[in-house]
Amino acid sequence: MIGQMSENRSFAVRLCAVLFAALSIALIAPLQPAFALSELKQIPGDSDQGETTGDTPEIEEPEEVEPLQIPMPDPLVNKPSRDTKDDSLEEEPVGPVEVLTDISKIPAPVARMRKLIVEAAASGDIERLRPLLGKGPTQTQVSGNEGDPIQTLKELSGDEEGIEIQAILLDVLSTGFVLVDKGTPEEAYVWPYFTEKPLATLTAPEKVDLFRLITAGDYAEMLEAGNYNFYRVGITPDGQWKFFVAGD
Repeated sequence: MIGQMSENRSFAVRLCAVLFAALSIALIAPLQPAFALSELKQIPGDSDQGETTGDTPEIEEPEEVEPLQIPMPDPLVNKPSRDTKDDSLEEEPVGPVEVLTDISKIPAPVARMRKLIVEAAASGDIERLRPLLGKGPTQTQVSGNEGDPIQTLKELSGDEEGIEIQAILLDVLSTGFVLVDKGTPEEAYVWPYFTEKPLATLTAPEKVDLFRLITAGDYAEMLEAGNYNFYRVGITPDGQWKFFVAGD
């Protein structure tokens, strides 16, 4: 009997110890931190970046896409770089114009043709200019000439007989002159010298010469246009009357 009571007491002690241990675990368990499902699946030794293995695919962050930029159109005109010097783009400096006045120092054929034109125009008979105007390929170029040059000169004149145009011809040949296109097939002596000299550079005496041919209003318009555009005469070195024209 005594032995049985000892066994019962020992069993009770063990049962109390088990219950006490279970109660302790139950009280301590809520104090432990909860782990997320993803943390429970993490394999020890993996990096701290939280990479996953197995069937769970890795989710990559989307790459940052730059906004679409529309290219600017190219300039219509490509200007040369300021840092690059190109001699071909530089304007050639305008040298001084040599104004000629001494008829005795020009080729004899040129001086002779000028004299003949002056004598014919001074006569008042425009037909005296006809033999000087030439024919065919060597015919003098006259403004608006599409047929008979004498008839054209009369049409250019303010009167029916062509007196005005003869007076203009005399005035043009009374001014200084210049040699143009020297050494080329287009070489010629040209009256007046204003055709080659910038009007803005004219001296006071040169303006007086110019105003013998044009008015102050004409001068203002020519300054705006940038060049002399009244009548001019050209004679080649071999004495051919090359042109008598007006305009640019």
